[in-house]
Amino acid sequence: MTDSLGLPRDAFTKADPGDDAAFYAEPRLVTHIDDDAIAALTGFYRQALPAGGVIADLMSSWVSHLPPEVAYAQVIGHGMNAVELAANPRFTRWFTQDLNREPKLPLDDASIDAVTICVSIQYLEEPVAVLTEVARVLKPGGQVVIAFSNRCFPTKAVMIWRMLDEESHARLVARYLDLAGFGDIGATRLLDGTVSDPLTVVTGRN
Repeated sequence: MTDSLGLPRDAFTKADPGDDAAFYAEPRLVTHIDDDAIAALTGFYRQALPAGGVIADLMSSWVSHLPPEVAYAQVIGHGMNAVELAANPRFTRWFTQDLNREPKLPLDDASIDAVTICVSIQYLEEPVAVLTEVARVLKPGGQVVIAFSNRCFPTKAVMIWRMLDEESHARLVARYLDLAGFGDIGATRLLDGTVSDPLTVVTGRN
C-alpha cells in the first residue's frame, strides 16, 4: 500500500506503537469536536445519508452525530470500546474490532447504503485495505463520508497525518478512496476553524 501511495514505509508508524486495545480500554464518554463542528457534520449527514437506509458508523463511540429526526433502517456501530458503543442510542447493533489488526469487516457484500467515519481516519495503519472493505460492503452507488478536524490523539495518529495540514489531509484521504476503487470523490470544507474546530468531509461513491 505504501508503494501505491508513493510514501515511505514508515509513513504509517505511530509514536505509540503499543496495543490499541489497551489504549482504548478506558471509556471516553466525551465528544472529539466542538458543538459548532458537530452541528455542521449533522447538517451534512442530513443531506448525504439516505433516510430509511442502512448506515454503518465505523470507528465510532457513544455518539454518532446523526440527525435526530431522521430514521434509518439500521445503524450498525463499530469501535474499540464496548462501553462507549453500548451507550450509543442510535445503534441497532454494534461490534468491536481492531481494524489495524483485522481490516475485514464482518458485514455482507453490498449490504450497506452509507458508511461514516468521523475524526478517526488518521488512526488507520492500512487505510486502503479498510476502505476496500468499505467498498465491498456498500451497495452500488453507496457513499462513504469521512470527516476530520485538527484534533486527534497524536501518539496514535500515523506519522503522515501528523506531518500534513488540513488541505493535504483531504488530498490524502481522497487518494485512499481512489486506490480503494471509489469514484465521484470530493472534499468539502464545512468549517475553516476561525471560530470553531475546523471540519472537512471527503466523500466517495461505490
